[in-house]
Amino acid sequence: MKDQRLVYLDRVSKVYGTAAHPVYAMREVTLDVQPGEFFSLLGSSGSGKTTTLRLIGGFELPEAGHVYLGGKDVTQLPAYRRDVHTVFQSYALFPHMTVVENIAYPLKLAKEPQSAIAERVQETLKMFRIPDLGDRRPAQLSGGQQQRVALARALINRPKVLLLDEPLSALDAKIREEVRQELRALQQETNLTFIYVTHDQEEAMALSDRIAVMHNGQVKQVGTPREIYNHPADLFVAQFVGKANFLQGAIADLSDTTATLQTQGASFTVHRQPNAAIPLQKGTDATLMIRPERLQLNPDTALPNRLSGQLTHLTYIGQLLEATIETPLGTLRVTQLGHTALQPGEVELGWNPDDCQIVDYSATR
Repeated sequence: MKDQRLVYLDRVSKVYGTAAHPVYAMREVTLDVQPGEFFSLLGSSGSGKTTTLRLIGGFELPEAGHVYLGGKDVTQLPAYRRDVHTVFQSYALFPHMTVVENIAYPLKLAKEPQSAIAERVQETLKMFRIPDLGDRRPAQLSGGQQQRVALARALINRPKVLLLDEPLSALDAKIREEVRQELRALQQETNLTFIYVTHDQEEAMALSDRIAVMHNGQVKQVGTPREIYNHPADLFVAQFVGKANFLQGAIADLSDTTATLQTQGASFTVHRQPNAAIPLQKGTDATLMIRPERLQLNPDTALPNRLSGQLTHLTYIGQLLEATIETPLGTLRVTQLGHTALQPGEVELGWNPDDCQIVDYSATR
């Protein structure tokens, strides 16, 4: 099975500190990345995502577990013997070299013929939309231009895997979005495998085929952006990825397809997810998640789940309306598209059983 995965981490652990006081940067992490996949490692500072990238690249060695590339165990191989390239947050361009010389550098190390190098560099300059910048040095480039040069240098000899360590974090918002779109288009055009580290959930959701959400050196969930957003594996993922409302209660009833959450004076029906990671048991405490855009304000049709409250605050953000509702069960936030005519006062909230999910459950602790 390992040879069907381009990158495979098998129960990898990385430990810092001392034997008496070990600090786990990664604890028994198992991951697989498929050929041609844009795979993101998403997490906050200290989650283990950059350490994971460095272990794949050969810049760190694990205390336990194995790293495979193309079915080959490369756990003990140094970085220069692995068919991967890394784009660092700082770009790491050679300041004394021109753009052309920076991009050509990997081919010169590989001792490619000079004529082939010149042709490949010109093709790459065009691909990254910087054909007129070949004679400039890094100090003469903008941040977005430096980023393109760093990517061009990393990709010119087509490595099996490109590792990207928060490569867009130094760019301003407008340039960052432009380069992000170009990066995704480039990955799809070349069909190369990208492994991308970021703390920005919007970035991960926009770019990735699949995402691994990391926390405290462990992988909390791996899935497509849609899976992680709509069906988070636990309370941490639900809180970390996107905005959400949470209701506390107890499981009052269970069937094969639904669960009933009993709260203070109200009950709500939830459709149970097939093969859900959280087992349910009647009579135990649970947390219900509802995304703000799944709540309907003053719904026209009768919905199974309903709750009254006071609309206390409205915020218009472009085409989005964000409403704050004070209910007997706490503050809930609603997001709707369009400028709905609303005024502060009493409102009704409604949602369907498919629009909510149990994300925490006392029996699993």
